[in-house]
Amino acid sequence: MDRFMKKLEQIFETLLWNMRFFVLFAVIFSMIGGVVLFIVASVDIAGVAGMVFKTYWGGVHLPKFHEDLVSGLVGAIDLYLMAIVMFIFGFGVYELFISKIDVAEKSATSKILIVHSLDELKDKLAKVIVMVLIVSFFQRVLHTEYKDALEMLYFALSILALSIGLYFLHHGGKKK
Repeated sequence: MDRFMKKLEQIFETLLWNMRFFVLFAVIFSMIGGVVLFIVASVDIAGVAGMVFKTYWGGVHLPKFHEDLVSGLVGAIDLYLMAIVMFIFGFGVYELFISKIDVAEKSATSKILIVHSLDELKDKLAKVIVMVLIVSFFQRVLHTEYKDALEMLYFALSILALSIGLYFLHHGGKKK
């Protein structure tokens, strides 16, 4: 009976350990999502380039041209940052649950995609997500109309709050 229980335990633990391969779904679809976001952002930039061509070389006057130009570019940056979040997540989950990426470990380029712990993955993702939020904030601010001085003060305070947050995000994790 004891031998049977040991064998049953071994089978269960092997099955349990191999269940980690289900995270490959997250890895694969994160990579697909990242690629899709890169494509969409690039198409958006191509659209902005077309708008510039139409305006300057085609003689077509577009209302709010500069605002739309900056907004389109900032929107593309936002999508690129989200694509980076998807890649960091996919690489990190793969390294944490499946295997180290040997090619990445030997690479002389940036080590941003190498993750050694769940906390390190969360920190990397949090920093990029905060940048996504800041870029999204900037994009929304471009379309905001200010009616009085109080609204401008709120705008200035929100920029100050973002700056302070970025400062602590960057300097908070460094040891003296």
